[in-house]
Amino acid sequence: MNTLLFRAWTRGPYGDVMTLADLPPPDIKRWVASRKAQIVLAVRAGMISRDEALARYNLSSEEFSDWERRFQRGGLHGLKVTRLRQYVSPWRAGRSLG
Repeated sequence: MNTLLFRAWTRGPYGDVMTLADLPPPDIKRWVASRKAQIVLAVRAGMISRDEALARYNLSSEEFSDWERRFQRGGLHGLKVTRLRQYVSPWRAGRSLG
């Protein structure tokens, strides 16, 4: 008998109980760090599969892998876009300061 195991809940990015109903809606437009963390944690806990998350949220495998790496290294703060800006020099980004 082939049974699929899935978990009905896990802890969210702030330590609260998170269920499938707490996940962001599929048509989300603004990806803040906490929403990214919710998806990463849901996949880690087996609430949804990686493929389901990619399809539901229209994410590329590379984008989701980046979220996973950044969450692993820096937690919720690692997923913040402003955090990335700290490491990108304005000159490397093709802009000048003046």
